[in-house]
Amino acid sequence: MSVLSSVVGFSLFGLLARFGQLGIQKRNLFDNMGGHALAMLTFGTAGYGVYQWDQRAAVLLAEKRAEIAARRQKQPLAAAEES
Repeated sequence: MSVLSSVVGFSLFGLLARFGQLGIQKRNLFDNMGGHALAMLTFGTAGYGVYQWDQRAAVLLAEKRAEIAARRQKQPLAAAEES
């Protein structure tokens, strides 16, 4: 998932959430555009945070997998030395 798709997707979700909120309140959807921009900015920022979290988690998982693979390679050698 690219950073652009994450930010735009979350921003559009924020806009839809804002429209849903105003629809429930039966208010004019295009009355206050600043509220729409704020909702999109907030959700877009959350989307960027999710993207960064996903990238960091991928790095941590790759490091952990490499560590486990190295440990598995050493395990048969240690068992052969003990015999």
